Amino acid sequence: MIIRIDPASATPIFEQLVRAVRGEILAGRLAAGERLPAARELADSLEVNGHTVLHAYQTLRDEGLVELRRGRGAVVTSAATELAELRRHAVDLVVAARERGITPDAVLALVREELSR
Repeated sequence: MIIRIDPASATPIFEQLVRAVRGEILAGRLAAGERLPAARELADSLEVNGHTVLHAYQTLRDEGLVELRRGRGAVVTSAATELAELRRHAVDLVVAARERGITPDAVLALVREELSR
């Protein structure tokens, strides 16, 4: 897993880390049960504060994408790999909406309605 951050970006570093890991999961390059690098190791390699990495890992935990285990670190959850499959369905939905000229707002409203059921 290769993570790049841009210290000059307006996006906070922890959010860049969250997006990078989430992207790896959604792309299928990280599977359920895989361990992420130890927070200290990742912080050292990216030359960022360890708390920044921990904040990112906690955000990913709150999203249900990783589980934080004492002694084992951050581990990708099965829900995360299911999210990658769900993304493929979302892509199909977007393609179908574009083909039919349906606006993004209409698609989002439909999704919100279905989720609230």
